[in-house]
Amino acid sequence: MLYPSSEPTRITCADYAPEQVQIEAVDDIPAFIEGHRPPWVRVRWVNVEGVQDIDTILALGDKYQLHPLAVEDVLHTIERPKVEDYPALEGQPGRLFIVARAAELHDDELRSEQISFFLGRTTLLTFQTLRGDAFEPIRRRLQTRGSQLRENDVSFLLYAMLDAAVDSYFPMLERCDDRLEELEEELLSSPTASTLQRIHAVRRELLTLRRAAWPMRELLAVLQREKHECLSEHTRPYFRDIYDHCVQIIDLIETYREIAAALTETYVSIVSGRLNEIMKVLTVIGTVFLPLTFLAGVYGMNMTIPESSWDFSYPVFWLICITIASTMIYWFRRRKWI
Repeated sequence: MLYPSSEPTRITCADYAPEQVQIEAVDDIPAFIEGHRPPWVRVRWVNVEGVQDIDTILALGDKYQLHPLAVEDVLHTIERPKVEDYPALEGQPGRLFIVARAAELHDDELRSEQISFFLGRTTLLTFQTLRGDAFEPIRRRLQTRGSQLRENDVSFLLYAMLDAAVDSYFPMLERCDDRLEELEEELLSSPTASTLQRIHAVRRELLTLRRAAWPMRELLAVLQREKHECLSEHTRPYFRDIYDHCVQIIDLIETYREIAAALTETYVSIVSGRLNEIMKVLTVIGTVFLPLTFLAGVYGMNMTIPESSWDFSYPVFWLICITIASTMIYWFRRRKWI
């Protein structure tokens, strides 16, 4: 799916070294495309929010010599996170292209956002498909003198961003956990048809997280296993920590999916049990009135019956009906059918 041109693209550039940092919004995009980084810069991070402005994306691709196939992936939705190596060829610098997915809430609806990374030796470009400053905590860390981000290379910045993307799943899982607990309490007290709908809504959110988390685990396994010219040996072990977080997320997703499935089965059991109770009461009522209906039918016939000439036949008729009904109800209670 190609993203529509509804909002302008916003670009932020962060240049930093251990001794200095400069973070600014890029208002004049053509001037930025033509310009160069200051000589003191050790790492440059260019963050693009929104990929609606195709011309700007293509211009950045030409400036940083990004592979056309990778740029096409940025402009379109990719269902699965992935990592691809574009080695240096004929003067074109080597790049590591990574597609990850982060989770966020938008209007109380869970969404999975695609984030694309182009990792070079000293440059990192990030493309967020949706407007929103998901990496503001990382910018604050960059402004802290002596932080690990300032002291390490660009691949460590990539680690910090992937770690933030993976950690974005935990608040979503906590939200699902809270909703499942509320639904369980409602299910055991007064379940309604809307209860089942909300259970299915949680299951859909868990499925969205699962579709993003499973490929993320594979992506991180590749990053910690495969060597690349843009990944330093110092940074590669850190991806193992993100991998462990991803495994933990997948375990939680599977656990919550099982809980949601169990709640669905419980709802069906409760509704079936309630229906059985209703049918039991109706059956008892019908059974109690069956002999009374028989008697009323016999004595309601339009023909001469010997008892019709008795003065006390009417009260005797009611006495017999009440006795039969009371006896049957008493017997049903003794059998614990009602």
